[in-house]
Amino acid sequence: MITYFAMEKPLMTQVHDPYSNAQALSELTLGKATGYQSEYDASLLQGVPRKLNRDAIGLSNTLPFHGSDIWTGYELSWLNAKGKPMVAIAEFLLSFDSENLIESKSFKLYLNSFNQTKFENLEQVQTTLATDLSQCAKGEVLVKVIEPKQFIHQRVVELPGTCIDDLDIEVEDYSFNPEYLIDSTDEKAMVAETLNSNLLKSNCLITSQPDWGSVMIRYQGPKIDREKLLRYLISFRQHNEFHEQCIERIFVDLKRFCHCAKLTVYARYTRRGGLDINPYRSDFEHPPESHRLARQ
Repeated sequence: MITYFAMEKPLMTQVHDPYSNAQALSELTLGKATGYQSEYDASLLQGVPRKLNRDAIGLSNTLPFHGSDIWTGYELSWLNAKGKPMVAIAEFLLSFDSENLIESKSFKLYLNSFNQTKFENLEQVQTTLATDLSQCAKGEVLVKVIEPKQFIHQRVVELPGTCIDDLDIEVEDYSFNPEYLIDSTDEKAMVAETLNSNLLKSNCLITSQPDWGSVMIRYQGPKIDREKLLRYLISFRQHNEFHEQCIERIFVDLKRFCHCAKLTVYARYTRRGGLDINPYRSDFEHPPESHRLARQ
């Protein structure tokens, strides 16, 4: 059985989180040349206040959704008590209401610092991860470590629902534009449906590196014009924003323009540096069991 571990008392050094809402993103290591540390160092973790983006899209203290940022770490390794290397896959569930999201490059550097560090057992690894990440996020982070003997249970799946990517549309403008969603619903046709697209692409807020993803939208309410929805999703193609921020923006825009009575937005992004990020936001259901897509 795979068990999630939540934060307990710290086993090692406290995480140093220098960020506050007023501090600039320019202080992040993201986009800067950095060395790799192979011995445990929790201070490598850096948090980014979620408030920075939520203010910009009009989210108040009462959020209209719940959910998690579901991370998968494919390059976790450490030394056991005898110095023998161990490998595993880790899954991290970062609560939507944590004060910070975790900056991905710092996350990668932090995980790399386990490589030459001895841990007494698997439980110590899990508890250390949960403690450090929760302190950085300033909110609960659940962790499960999947050992090689459990890898066979890791499935590749497709997102549920109807894919809208085969619509034969002509696209000339790739600027982000939520106005594609204006007048995009048929108020006389109330539906409950699930749609998905593999054409989501945005760019890193700091480095402008491409972030490739697939997105699922499950909603109840007026029927959404699929062509307009696809144009809207494609308009993220040159948009610079973190994964988590893009998905919250999609949620807010669909609520605002499409008047969804119930809504879930779930994206699975391809991995970079051994990490994938999969934000899940909903106002009526909870995240499903996490399985990767073919591109992940």
